[in-house]
Amino acid sequence: MGRFLVRLIINAVALWLTTLIVSGGVAVVPYTPGVLPTVLTYLLVALIFGIVNGIVGTLIRVVAFPIYVLTLGLISLIVNGLLLLLVGWISSLIHFGLVVNGFWWGVLAALVLGIISWIIGLILRPLTRPRNARV
Repeated sequence: MGRFLVRLIINAVALWLTTLIVSGGVAVVPYTPGVLPTVLTYLLVALIFGIVNGIVGTLIRVVAFPIYVLTLGLISLIVNGLLLLLVGWISSLIHFGLVVNGFWWGVLAALVLGIISWIIGLILRPLTRPRNARV
């Protein structure tokens, strides 16, 4: 449970930094003004993204494996952009959350989100590693 919460916080911080970097095309709209609602909205969007990425993303990666091989993995940028659009659509159903202003903004945000999440994951790797794997 602790590793899950750490990964959720890493994704929420990466999403926050992504919305700052790609501010013209991606935004997170909180359900009410204030610091706590904004933080909770980022956590909720990170949770939705984790679920979508874990279920839909995994299914797409398995089915489209030959395309991944042919494009040397570059198709993953397109897939992750589409997954961000899907998260934006799901969060629009609850009238707050992630707003992506188009497909290419989603692809750019997916690239930035992946890089930031990777960097934060490297820094916090000891917290996300299973206890028995620590050296």
